[in-house]
Amino acid sequence: MSDGENDPLWRLRHALAGVALALLASVLLAALAGRVLGDLFGDSYGLRLAIYLALLLYVVVGAVLLFRRVAQHETRPLSAARVLRWLASLWLWPLLLARRRG
Repeated sequence: MSDGENDPLWRLRHALAGVALALLASVLLAALAGRVLGDLFGDSYGLRLAIYLALLLYVVVGAVLLFRRVAQHETRPLSAARVLRWLASLWLWPLLLARRRG
């Protein structure tokens, strides 16, 4: 067995890469949504910033919770489809966690 196989980060490399790329895309999506929603509801910088920060907090919390739940099971190599799945999961995480409990 090689040293990489004993390293927990090496075993989680696919999940780490997937969640990192999805989180990066989510930062951009949150900024865009903050701009659009802020302009729609009040056209002020403070409102756009508050929406952006709330969405950013939402996806970061989702990333942590999902990573803790599913990272050990994520063993397939990273692909565009897997990153898109992580991205969708970061935005829909309350539904996914509710479904797992129910």
